Amino acid sequence: SFFLCSAHQNRIGTGTMGSAAFLLAFSLALIAVCSGGSDAPRGVAVGFVFDPNAKCEPACRHAGLCIRNNTCFCAKGYEGETCQHANCFPKCKNGGACLRPGKCRCPPGFGGRYCHKVTCDGGCWNGGECLAVNGAARCVCPSSWTGSKCQHAICPQGCRNGGVCVAPGICSCPDGWLGGACHTAVCSRACMNGGKCISPNKCRCRPPFSGPRCGDRKRIH
Repeated sequence: SFFLCSAHQNRIGTGTMGSAAFLLAFSLALIAVCSGGSDAPRGVAVGFVFDPNAKCEPACRHAGLCIRNNTCFCAKGYEGETCQHANCFPKCKNGGACLRPGKCRCPPGFGGRYCHKVTCDGGCWNGGECLAVNGAARCVCPSSWTGSKCQHAICPQGCRNGGVCVAPGICSCPDGWLGGACHTAVCSRACMNGGKCISPNKCRCRPPFSGPRCGDRKRIH
């Protein structure tokens, strides 16, 4: 029997045939490490039967060593039965995938070494905050703004007659309309005789008056 001294990050899994000469050299190097011939962190002695003729199928990956039939000893940063999985610590966040030890592949909207940073494409406007919502990066807007970047103002009263909301509660009105909701028509010349301006330069007249400005009186026969 042989004893293998390994750092705590190493893993033992299952896999394929390795080179007997390489394994023997590796074992001698480990004995030197265990005996204090290295400045590397001391590991824990793990007892196992070392078989230089061991076969692992499928093969150990990422420099993993076949220490006995279908048993792999994984290099630091890898784990799994054939050392097929990279190990990131801390683990990748927000749905990121570990590509190699310490390197995460991040989904759209996330960045940083471990996908811990949330980034919204184009940023968030008007006081919006970029946050992870249901696994996706999005702008969370103040109550008076909406849109993917918080770019659209909200006018609770609405903007009528072609008006556009340009700031919270403020409408920009087309020519001929005024008021907080663009609801008041403007007649360039005032309606006469109690008439009311109902659309730009159009009056609604009270009987018996008529005409563009309600200046004409109907004759009674």
